[in-house]
Amino acid sequence: MSTQSTAASITNTAAFDAAQAVIPGGVDSPVRAFGSVGGTPRFMTRADGPYLYDVEGNRYVDLVCSWGPMLLGHQHPDVVAAVHEAVDAGLSFGTSTLAETALAELITQRVPVERVRFVSTGTEATMTALRLARGVTGRNLIVKFAGCYHGHSDGLLAAAGSGVATQALPGSAGVTAAAASETIVVDYNSPEQLEQVFAEHGENIAAVITEAVPCNMGVVEPAAGFNAFLREITRRHGSLLIWDEVLTGFRASDAGGWGLTGREEGWTPDVWCFGKVIGGGMPTAGLGGSAEIMNHLAPLGPVYQAGTLSGNPVAMAAGHATLARADASVYERVQTASDALRTGLVEALETAGVDHSIQRAGTLFSVAFGTSERGVRNYADAQAQETFRYAPFFQSLLSSGVYLPPSVFEAWFVSAAHDDAAIEHVLEALPAAARAAAAATPED
Repeated sequence: MSTQSTAASITNTAAFDAAQAVIPGGVDSPVRAFGSVGGTPRFMTRADGPYLYDVEGNRYVDLVCSWGPMLLGHQHPDVVAAVHEAVDAGLSFGTSTLAETALAELITQRVPVERVRFVSTGTEATMTALRLARGVTGRNLIVKFAGCYHGHSDGLLAAAGSGVATQALPGSAGVTAAAASETIVVDYNSPEQLEQVFAEHGENIAAVITEAVPCNMGVVEPAAGFNAFLREITRRHGSLLIWDEVLTGFRASDAGGWGLTGREEGWTPDVWCFGKVIGGGMPTAGLGGSAEIMNHLAPLGPVYQAGTLSGNPVAMAAGHATLARADASVYERVQTASDALRTGLVEALETAGVDHSIQRAGTLFSVAFGTSERGVRNYADAQAQETFRYAPFFQSLLSSGVYLPPSVFEAWFVSAAHDDAAIEHVLEALPAAARAAAAATPED
């Protein structure tokens, strides 16, 4: 199928059929397959501001924002100009460039890290962070939380939430028992379980890895003091705290998820993992920390990591242009749009009589059906919700020109480009979607 096909000559169904003939499942990331919401995936051809456009010419208010990076909105003119300038100079050199230093400097100005190493994906960032923690401490075990997703490296796919939760898979085929045995999984928001794990295995635990705010089982807010407790217990036992901000970094707030807790409480993690926003929509991620820890990476130290396309100049340009323009006014606009949507969502669901709770993390939020009594505090709560209500809710909004995450286990994203017209479009579509959720049954 030619990529030059026009909206008039192809449908989403035909596009999906063609994709399935040459791509496993027709998608390059499982959640795109619409497995938990049904129907045909949409194949997008372009984006602008708060909108996406599919191969049939349909327009959607985008509440995914490429899973976070489009903080400024799609096709921001300054970002596009920076990318064009970089492209005109060359796509990739396989050498160091000034662009890498510029973006690293910008990151160190926003959060308290001294050194940054760029990679190409969030999975690479967390995988490298784990290797670094083991190299620094000389220990083997990693502790993670059920429902937190840190990419698809072998040792982190146990109770991983997000796409894995959507497909109801316990982990993944191909992950060996040996790899899984070095990961200990505990419940999120449970200091008691973590104390027990450290009491039994503390001298062998290299690190605890956590999302700054879990957003891959829906948003789950850390209980008051929980993140500070993670910092205290890891320091007490000589382990590192790996802070996964691939999704929340410079997105949940101007200082990411850390800006919601650590900045106010006066503590920092040992290793940060970044992604999404720092690439401005291009495939870039990174990890950062103190010079003492980060200098364990090659070529200065014995922990090896490399990547041919790491620090790609075009991606660096997109990330720098995005982050440099993400000022206080941008976060204020994103927060205002998020608050308006959240308020409208609550009103629509309450009017339709749909039991629910809303979890939020700065500018991010999600809905969980049938959870008003307890909310969602951990993975078990997320899995116990009335997931059957989400598919009709999603499909109603999709038919009204609103593109939600195609999984209930995801956060909703807005951008600084979501103006009054885009927000009003969503608000007008929400009552019908709420009624569809109310009418749903487990047998649907």
